[in-house]
Amino acid sequence: MPIKTFTDLEVYNLSYELAMEIFHVTKYFPAEEKYSLTDQIRRSSRSVAVNIAEGWGKRRYVANFKRHLVDSNGSLEETKSWLQFSKDCNYVTIEQYQLLLTKTEAVGSRIWKLHDNWT
Repeated sequence: MPIKTFTDLEVYNLSYELAMEIFHVTKYFPAEEKYSLTDQIRRSSRSVAVNIAEGWGKRRYVANFKRHLVDSNGSLEETKSWLQFSKDCNYVTIEQYQLLLTKTEAVGSRIWKLHDNWT
């Protein structure tokens, strides 16, 4: 199937799903975290997908697209750190943390695969 839009990219769809899962999990974070941890993890997780989409719009310039993929991975790493804080603050269970971390690893792997194979 030809890729016509960023929504045809598997890595975009996986990163979008991850961001939505994080959104749903963070609905149950304490109110005092609304403008700190909750906001930060939602923003960083959304940034993963958004950077892929923005890069797709600039894909004509290979280096620009790849830079956005690197930025996307940076946001993914930030998300992992916020997940660790969430676990250590007991806002997510160990099981939730492990599941989300596994999904971040899968997204990261696909980001780098796309980065390395894009010409």
